[in-house]
Amino acid sequence: MRILIAEDEQDLNRLLKKRLKTAGYSVDSCLDGEAVWDYLSGAEYDALVLDIMMPKMDGIEVLQKLRRQGNPLPVLLLTARDSIEDRVKGLDAGADDYLVKPFAFEELLARLRVLLRKPSGEKTSVLQVGELKLRLDTSQAFRGEEALRLSSKEFSLLRYMMQNAGIVLSRDKLEQHVWNYDYAGGSNVIDVYIRYLRRKIDEGHDKKYIHTVRGYGYVLKDDAP
Repeated sequence: MRILIAEDEQDLNRLLKKRLKTAGYSVDSCLDGEAVWDYLSGAEYDALVLDIMMPKMDGIEVLQKLRRQGNPLPVLLLTARDSIEDRVKGLDAGADDYLVKPFAFEELLARLRVLLRKPSGEKTSVLQVGELKLRLDTSQAFRGEEALRLSSKEFSLLRYMMQNAGIVLSRDKLEQHVWNYDYAGGSNVIDVYIRYLRRKIDEGHDKKYIHTVRGYGYVLKDDAP
């Protein structure tokens, strides 16, 4: 999953980026409100962590503009202000959640997990497609009773495909949601990681979950009748 951080405190920005990457997310970051639009125009994100007090354009202005454009991107606001009025203002502007500084990083992760669940409003930290199961709170993956040992990138890729089960996803869309702008690998990175996932998920099983759609990309689906 790909996260954009907009936070003008450079130390906090660097720390959040480092910790979220360690947690398995793909992360880009910027230091002012105007830069948010450069990133949003160049990539697709799964969530935006947005500081309110920023130069050039504050977080509330960014959020209002985002919602006026009809963009449903999940937004978690960060602020040093903890009054009820400030919280209401942020939520009324279209924020999905609100976190007051200073905060525990574990709480930020928990709130992001909630924002990144499927739009159906499912209140579980488990994704499941057929025998495949992901525990989002512990980053564990299973096929039936078998635990799958996945790297953070493999887990992120599988998570995105499971959240879009049955939908054909292009290589470009998969890459945008799992890698950030710092990535400098080859153009076949998705094919390589799909091969890794197939080896760990489907190899040795008659029933396959990951399928190639020639000329377009990949789809994860449960073909059980």
